[in-house]
Amino acid sequence: MARDPKYDILFDPIKIGPKVSPNRFFQTSHCAGIGSERPGTQAMFRGTKAEGGWGVVFTEFCSIHPESDEFPYTSARLWDEGDVRNLGVMCREIHRHGGLSGVQLWYGGVHSPALESREVPRSASPLPSNLLPARTVYAAESDEDDIKAVINMYVLAAKRAMDAGFDLLEVTAGDSTFPVQFLERRYNKRTDKYGGSLENRARVYIEILAALKKACGDQCAITTRYEIDTLQGPHGIEAKDEGIRIVEMVHREGVCDLWAVKIGDYEEWGEDAGSSRFRKSGWMLPFVKGVKGVVGDVPVVVNGRFTSPDDMVNIIRSGVADIIGAARPSIADPFLPRKIQEGRLDDVRECIGCNMCVSKFNQCGLLNCTQNATAMEEYRRGWHPERFTKTASPCSVLVVGGGPAGMECARVLGERGYDVHLREAEPELGGHLRNVIRYPRLNEWGRVIVYRQIQLSKMKNVEVHLGVGKMTADDILRYGADRVVIATGSHWATNGLGAEGHSPIPGCDAALPTCLTPEQIMAGKEVPGQRVVVLDGDGHFTGISMAELMADRGKDVYLVTNMSDPAEYSQFTLEVQNNKRMMHEKGIKVLRNHWVDNYAGGKLTLFHLYRHGWALTEPEAGRLPRREGTDTLVLDCDALVLVTSRVPNSDLFAELKRRKAEWAENDIQDIFRVGDCYTPRQITNAIFDGHRLAREFDSPHPQYPLPWIRERQLWGAETIPALGDPRPRVEV
Repeated sequence: MARDPKYDILFDPIKIGPKVSPNRFFQTSHCAGIGSERPGTQAMFRGTKAEGGWGVVFTEFCSIHPESDEFPYTSARLWDEGDVRNLGVMCREIHRHGGLSGVQLWYGGVHSPALESREVPRSASPLPSNLLPARTVYAAESDEDDIKAVINMYVLAAKRAMDAGFDLLEVTAGDSTFPVQFLERRYNKRTDKYGGSLENRARVYIEILAALKKACGDQCAITTRYEIDTLQGPHGIEAKDEGIRIVEMVHREGVCDLWAVKIGDYEEWGEDAGSSRFRKSGWMLPFVKGVKGVVGDVPVVVNGRFTSPDDMVNIIRSGVADIIGAARPSIADPFLPRKIQEGRLDDVRECIGCNMCVSKFNQCGLLNCTQNATAMEEYRRGWHPERFTKTASPCSVLVVGGGPAGMECARVLGERGYDVHLREAEPELGGHLRNVIRYPRLNEWGRVIVYRQIQLSKMKNVEVHLGVGKMTADDILRYGADRVVIATGSHWATNGLGAEGHSPIPGCDAALPTCLTPEQIMAGKEVPGQRVVVLDGDGHFTGISMAELMADRGKDVYLVTNMSDPAEYSQFTLEVQNNKRMMHEKGIKVLRNHWVDNYAGGKLTLFHLYRHGWALTEPEAGRLPRREGTDTLVLDCDALVLVTSRVPNSDLFAELKRRKAEWAENDIQDIFRVGDCYTPRQITNAIFDGHRLAREFDSPHPQYPLPWIRERQLWGAETIPALGDPRPRVEV
């Protein structure tokens, strides 16, 4: 199909300094956990986006010098020739598909932990990091020679970037980096020409851009990623005050070829990468819409988790921006631009804003995506998001269970040419996700179901049978399929079993009218009384969603958790601050580091996890070798919501395994299990499990993953730099 002419504007070439982007799709810099140490993974992950139609594709944040060492978090680096060599692979892969490659030049200053390099970062003032206090990270105050040295670091890194083949050199004045540490008064305590007035505080930012323009501007575009509002009010940079005035000052100097604008500083990164629980598409527009009117013909990029081409066109035609920036939508669907161009809008895998991608980076891991199981696997496993190796041994496959893992497994098996029957007990696909999308503000997660429904409906070799009831082992053995995949999901424990103690809680039983699981609540079980306690031993989104749901129903809610923070995983998804704001606004009380001793007669007896003494005592059999605390806390509790752990629905697979002797006589070659019925996990990992099994379905042992490519330095290979090599001089 041809694209709708109303989207033609999205595919106009656009000039960026000395370069020309083939269209208006711009993958802004985003973290991935790859860095310069995994060149194949980096190249194919970013290159696949260029193949999918993204006109400009950036690295993650890229450290320009060992003083800006972000370890244990993984940044790209441009410290030496080895980084040039490794990042050059990415540039060549992007260029091969007709895209421009961009690098975000990063000097973290006071926020650089330097745990690998052990070097001293420099900043505007000698302050401790407000982000890394537990690491007691400080920066040295920069005198004028230090400022010149750091500017020279930018120039030397930019020249290395040119050698690698980058087209766009981006100075980040966002995320509380070195330029922002001069721009913001809370960081900048100087009294010299780099402190005090806004003109003085903006001097470093302008000087960095000017130096790059002079050194590299004839060959590369000099761009910036700029936080126009730090969301700190008068304490920081405000869009309607200094934020827009800084744009005016920099623009007058003529040193910037493109503005990529954003909001939120390092502390409020969750407002830049806003999750769908708190921010809907386009939430930044009220803050950034004034930039285009200031910079005129200089292109402006805006982000906002845009997946709708109609929204994109409206942003451009309304004069807010020239280019559509995206990070998470480009991860969820690297081929989003091409699908718009080809008129295949119903094939777009829309980002759900769950921030699993961000969370994995924040855990010092590799990015993954709930919607796109191939993200980061393009090189490591040879997976392409849109191409599938056809099986050489087609057979019939029965997939039992239409939740996330079952749907994805059936979809990929179908793409590979198997004859697939997907059977779901309930009248609709989605499994436990059908409940999740009814939790407060989680409706966008329904895109996981909708995308797979559409794809499955297009395949002539896939049949979807809904509302068939739970299949028994006899049903499966007699079904007639050559191979079987069990994807029957999991359920919330009904007895309080959880990670704390790994034992049921005395008195907890979801058969009681006062004890409830999330499934029971969503199925309509009445929540009695006024005082509701949500017991959260899971720490992700379910416990806090149940608490909010109860508060929305007018209940007095207590969230009790064994963790040090409510919804502790939300630290990684960047929702922790807004979760706390929401609970405060809705009057939800929180009790941390507590667990349940027993539940009886409307009373919940709790104990503090650290009530025992810190000193160790003489060991004695049958006694704890500490001073044993016995203090407890009793809460009145009309209803107790158990969000303690999930239990795999493994009975069906277990029975089939016990009856393995019957497989051959029923012409069944093998039976596998995927997703939560194997072991409960995050949705992204359940989907990956189903995807991987289907990709490797004709391997010798599909239940177990094939090896992937591990990128690492092998002993005896050359090192760059070698011990004793000189470092390029940065002082000028």
